[in-house]
Amino acid sequence: DDPVHRDGASPGEAVCVTGTLGRTAAALRLFEEDASERGNELFRFEPRVAAGRAIAPHATAMMDSSDGLARSLHQLGEASDCGFTIESDRIPLNDAVTDVAGDAEEALDLATTVGEDFELVFTIPEDALVDARASSAVPITRVGSVSDAGVHLDGETLADRGYSHGG
Repeated sequence: DDPVHRDGASPGEAVCVTGTLGRTAAALRLFEEDASERGNELFRFEPRVAAGRAIAPHATAMMDSSDGLARSLHQLGEASDCGFTIESDRIPLNDAVTDVAGDAEEALDLATTVGEDFELVFTIPEDALVDARASSAVPITRVGSVSDAGVHLDGETLADRGYSHGG
């Protein structure tokens, strides 16, 4: 009844994600390696409906990460007319993506650009983060801050990469 839209983020707020990222990227890699049983296990996940409802009273902007974290941040930034400063060491990588990637850089790239993890990406005032974490059964990780413009990862521009609908 009272959705959280993409256009409410403000500089100074925290940007967070639920769960872990990279599960789907790992599954796709496992399918390429004929490890379909393990890949199929990774495709089974709990939709974040309950977490979204728990977080909603605290969040200022929110969407799912179905197109990948990088693309989602660009979409949130465009809708809210702001940017994001993200720290790679805060991004919660799924263990499976770490296992299948050749190195930490590849694991991070897969986790931020492949998408289909359907975790939530949201912004929230710093003083509401404790309450949001307490209300959600799914872990919430603060990955960075809302800034005035641009999307940056460790001080470098984060390209708008991920799944693209149509075109």
